Amino acid sequence: MTQHVTPETPLSTETGPEALNRPAPVTEVVTRWRVSCDGDDAAGLGHPRVWLAIAPEAGYVDCGYCDKRFVIDRAHAHDDDH
Repeated sequence: MTQHVTPETPLSTETGPEALNRPAPVTEVVTRWRVSCDGDDAAGLGHPRVWLAIAPEAGYVDCGYCDKRFVIDRAHAHDDDH
């Protein structure tokens, strides 16, 4: 089952001010507003695949499992066709 995670329904339990001050362990620049994340199997950090939606106001979304940050490249972003 695929779980959909949005900024309104994060999986991460760290929501206090200290969570905002820590850098993301991995950052990936993307050109799609919806991205999927299933961790890094090569490093032994895999997790169930989740789909994440980048809010235009924020410009990024963090994975609730592995904290990977997906940052939108606004200059090259294109709409996702559903």
